[in-house]
Amino acid sequence: MLIPHDTRKALDVVVDLVNTAPESEPSDRLTDVEALSAFARLHDVSDVGRLGADDLRAVRAVRARFAEVFEAPDPRAAAELINQLVAAAGTTPRLTDHDGFDWHVHYFAPGASMADHLAADCGMALAFFVVSGEQERLRRCEAPDCRHAFVDLSRNRSRRYCDSRTCGNRLHVAAYRARRKEASG
Repeated sequence: MLIPHDTRKALDVVVDLVNTAPESEPSDRLTDVEALSAFARLHDVSDVGRLGADDLRAVRAVRARFAEVFEAPDPRAAAELINQLVAAAGTTPRLTDHDGFDWHVHYFAPGASMADHLAADCGMALAFFVVSGEQERLRRCEAPDCRHAFVDLSRNRSRRYCDSRTCGNRLHVAAYRARRKEASG
């Protein structure tokens, strides 16, 4: 699956945003405006201006809606959620070639709030997966003690864990130890 850089970046942002929620982490990682500003800096979210408490509340609401997309049981449910997010953001597609990247599309209007920016750009990135029949690639980690969201970009759609080095290995080691214990009596 060929994914343009702007779509890939938006996917990374939406996954990281969803994973800041208390459902994915021991506690909410977007606790205050400074945490939101740090998130924006970490992901080079452009054109967001000065952030405040209203931005934090709005981004948390968008995050909750994105989490619902990762839980959607089928493409129709995912599409409905994405359509609501993108429409509420007042999507305004425009071509840009900033920061040394080739031409790509931004879906947020100039001067949009951070929540609208994320809803538009990240919503459209998720929309491309639904349109291409790949909604099942939007997943949650199958490790029982982990709920992290991730996008399965493996060739055969077989990825089960958010990180095979942590969640995947931990489960494989536990299964191995259980088998050894059972074999030894």
